[in-house]
Amino acid sequence: MKEKNRTKDMTNEALMRRAIELSADSVRNGGGPFGAVIARRGEIIAEGSNGVTIQNDPTAHAEVSAIRKACQKLGTFDLSGCDIYTSCEPCPMCLGAIYWSHLDKIYYANDRKDAANIGFDDDFIYQEIEVAPQYRKKPSEILLRNEAIKVFQLWDEKLDKTEY
Repeated sequence: MKEKNRTKDMTNEALMRRAIELSADSVRNGGGPFGAVIARRGEIIAEGSNGVTIQNDPTAHAEVSAIRKACQKLGTFDLSGCDIYTSCEPCPMCLGAIYWSHLDKIYYANDRKDAANIGFDDDFIYQEIEVAPQYRKKPSEILLRNEAIKVFQLWDEKLDKTEY
């Protein structure tokens, strides 16, 4: 059986090669050069590739796509026990999604400097995160906080909520 068709007991290297293969397929199909695989104990749970330009969706990054598919397949929002293999160091959005989904470990091939060298420079977002909201390049303003805080209070008082 060919390595790319195997789904169980795959090595870290084989899983990363699959993520890289997905990134190459994405480029050939009109997408960005990014691919991701989510696996549990060497078995592929889900795969994703970059569909930003194909789907006209700026959130359709490989990692987010793979996370969405893995959650659907496993019927949970908690991917504890799974790892992600991504062809490039995750951008801030994907990194946040990885943390929120509780993936155990991140393996990546290219780093953010490699991505910047081909025009995918996410460093400005990493820098903006460190800046207080009122000083960021993208203006933001608090609006109707007194109304919105009531919903937070409702959540806080709810006894049968599913925490995440």
